[in-house]
Amino acid sequence: MIKKILLILFLACALQGFSQKKTLNIIDFGAIADGKTKNTVAIQNAIDKANQMGGAVVLIPSGNFLTGVLHLKSNVELHLSATAILLASTSRTDYGPSKEVSALITAKNQHNIAITGKGIITGQSVELLKDIYVMLNAGTLQDDTWKTVNPWHQMRTTENNRPKLIEFINCEGIQIKSISLKDGLCWIQDYRNCSNILIDSIKVESNSYWNNDGLDVTDSENVKITNCFVNAADDGICLKSEDRTRGCKNILIAGCKVRSSASAIKLGTASRGGFKKITIRDITVYDTYRSAIALEAVDGGVLEDVDVRNIIATNTGNAIVIRLGHRNKDSVVSSLRNVYIGNVIASVPLSKPDKGYTMEGPELTFPHNIIPSSITGIPGHPIENVVLENIKITYEGGGNKLTAYFPLDSLNSITENEAGYPEFSMFGELPVWGLYVRHTKGLMMKNIQLSYQKEDYRPACAFNDVDKLNIIKMKILTAKTPPVVVFRKVTNLTTEKLQFPFEKEKAMLIMKN
Repeated sequence: MIKKILLILFLACALQGFSQKKTLNIIDFGAIADGKTKNTVAIQNAIDKANQMGGAVVLIPSGNFLTGVLHLKSNVELHLSATAILLASTSRTDYGPSKEVSALITAKNQHNIAITGKGIITGQSVELLKDIYVMLNAGTLQDDTWKTVNPWHQMRTTENNRPKLIEFINCEGIQIKSISLKDGLCWIQDYRNCSNILIDSIKVESNSYWNNDGLDVTDSENVKITNCFVNAADDGICLKSEDRTRGCKNILIAGCKVRSSASAIKLGTASRGGFKKITIRDITVYDTYRSAIALEAVDGGVLEDVDVRNIIATNTGNAIVIRLGHRNKDSVVSSLRNVYIGNVIASVPLSKPDKGYTMEGPELTFPHNIIPSSITGIPGHPIENVVLENIKITYEGGGNKLTAYFPLDSLNSITENEAGYPEFSMFGELPVWGLYVRHTKGLMMKNIQLSYQKEDYRPACAFNDVDKLNIIKMKILTAKTPPVVVFRKVTNLTTEKLQFPFEKEKAMLIMKN
């Protein structure tokens, strides 16, 4: 009996040892940790060897290791020790020719790949940008946009000349855990046409240039993004869809803290295929210029079955935007339906929320008062079946006719802007301060509380071209004058437990045209 037990223990230990991946230290492949020597060949050789072995861990030990482009391969885990820093090359030529830039760490058609550890990967964006400008001025790097000043920004180089830190394409089985990503010149990371992705407990800090999305997932499925911190100059955590035949599906975003000079959690803007079965939970947002939550379908895709709960947003330019538009050039119109947003607490200031950050969001080009949250479709294509529940939004208020004025009796003349870039400010000045809803079918609002701290001359809410509107327990106690809520072309309206500072007959204005 004892011999049998010993044999079982021996076999168990042998199997455990066999299953453990071998570790390859890049130092053994000639890497030098001086922050100056380019270690691209040494690190790539270690990755290639690990792949040839059928799988291994490639260790970045303590020290500063400079590198150019690395190609991660199947069954390889790149592990950064807690005191390791992987420094991106500051020479633009290391990333490919003009308009064909490669990411620092890239993988295509690979499986079972990982980047782990508590070390840092930094894009060294300031020094890399200097080299890019030297090449542009010398004519050795071609770029069509860098001298063009668009309405929002000063001149900037095209994204195709600025490397991402991580880009995985057509890969399956990805783990990104515990690492820190800093100072990129473009999207920090993009997982495109991939499946079975776990991104957990990573830290992203990048505010040095435009298009610095913190974390992008493009046309991928079966994704978990958990316990991450993102501080980015552009969108924080963003799902995108650029392939009409694909889309983002079965995605969980939970337990994350986000700061952005654009939007914090966003589905879109690219939305050709769409977004299905998206779950968002327990998100903290702060100092964010645009929206805390933005759900957008504007390029012919389908956005459906989205469940958002437990959002705390402090000092954000807008709380919630849900937008169906028609930006694509073909005849396919997007659809947006079956959305639940619950347990949201948000505070919206009068001043710019990201003021003082290194790369602020662009100032709006028109005078405006505080812009409300919004749910907006387009004529003939309403947003369908939305539930807002347990929502509390506090606005600083201070709306002033001398700043901007859009008369309430002109509600029907607000621009549709069907092909416009989807954004909370896309309709210009609006005649309400709390919530604007247009072209929607099936909207349930339960336990909604809207308030301002300083007087605003405008009503709190407007509903225009809305069918099947059900409002249960709405509390709006801050209002200078009636009306508090305006309805135009609203059918199948039911309300109960409304708390307004005026009698219901005065607080609710039903417009005939």
